[in-house]
Amino acid sequence: MKKVVFLILACFSLGIQAQNSQKAEQLLNEVSKKVSSYDNMVIDFKYALENTSENIHQETRGDASIKGDKYVLNFMGTTQLFDGKKVYTIIPEDEEINISNYVAEDENNITPSKMFTFYQDGYTFDWDITQNVNGRTIQYVKLTPIDSEAEVKNILLGIDKETKNIYNLIQTQPNGTKITITVKSFKTNQSLAQNLFTFDESRYSNYYINRLD
Repeated sequence: MKKVVFLILACFSLGIQAQNSQKAEQLLNEVSKKVSSYDNMVIDFKYALENTSENIHQETRGDASIKGDKYVLNFMGTTQLFDGKKVYTIIPEDEEINISNYVAEDENNITPSKMFTFYQDGYTFDWDITQNVNGRTIQYVKLTPIDSEAEVKNILLGIDKETKNIYNLIQTQPNGTKITITVKSFKTNQSLAQNLFTFDESRYSNYYINRLD
């Protein structure tokens, strides 16, 4: 009898998990659909890195302009530009520029252009907690990498249930390090300069240019 009760409870639990997974996937699909409707996005964000066991806490701000796969990211005193083919990392402090080809298969980091779509491959989804943030209802979806050897333990994606825009991303690594990216300002369909995503080498005549490929 106990075995029968256990099996019934186990099936019931699996059913709830499947429903939660479906709800999470549906919400993510709504986010993806909303993002794909924008011509471009301009984002200001806060970045926080924390590891309590190592007593490490760092915070900084950044901004990114995104149009399709192309982006310009200003972060920690460095500008990174992706024109659709090459990645240009401009380091004013060192007067140095690193230029490399973009290889999608080798890209492990969540780049600005992938922040809103990276979850479409390689993760399982779970419905997580709901929080009220300054009157906004933020629903969290937990993403767990399918690859057991991934450098990320899990990711919590906070989604504004009304606007279907991403509010924040919390990435936890196996060593306990937690990285939180919080969107402070989110603007869409802005008037961007035509050459914003074009690297102009003539502007950096005094820089050392390191061509990595």
